Amino acid sequence: MNPWLVAAKAALRTDARARRKAIPAEVRADAAERVARILNDGLTLRAGTMIAGYAAAGSELDLTPTFAALARRERQFCLPVVVERGQPLEFHTWRPGTPLVPGNGALVPLGGQLAIPDILLVPLLAFDERLRRLGQGGGYYDRTLASLRATRQVIAIGVAFAAQQVPMVPCGPEDAELDAIITEAGTLVGTG
Repeated sequence: MNPWLVAAKAALRTDARARRKAIPAEVRADAAERVARILNDGLTLRAGTMIAGYAAAGSELDLTPTFAALARRERQFCLPVVVERGQPLEFHTWRPGTPLVPGNGALVPLGGQLAIPDILLVPLLAFDERLRRLGQGGGYYDRTLASLRATRQVIAIGVAFAAQQVPMVPCGPEDAELDAIITEAGTLVGTG
């Protein structure tokens, strides 16, 4: 990988983590509720749609209100599981309220079955108006989206606080683009 790109991403990650962590708790909670309303009102879902979310870690936007709103519409959920470093994520079925256990770097479903998502709600550190995403640096979502998109149509929606938007996210050819980004301020949608 290009040394400039590695350095630019590392610097932006440091800044983005600090900015996200500085968001007050009450602002985070309000943002999570607003994002849930936007997703619940804006997603047109057919029966059987499998939605991949994530168990929020640290200062990530909490999807608990989103899961609760979509569960009322009887949707199916799955959460990511790191099976092996350097490989795409697997997704295991999960229902809100079902216990989560520590996995390889994140909380994962207890006893979930293997699932293939139709829609992925993707965490991020920073994003730009061109729907580029800066993640934690492991490349898991980039590999996962490349793998899924090679065989089927999936929708990848970044979920973040509006304060996480930056003028430009440095990216390379291995970085997957998102189809949309949703924050408490609204939705950015791709034109491609």
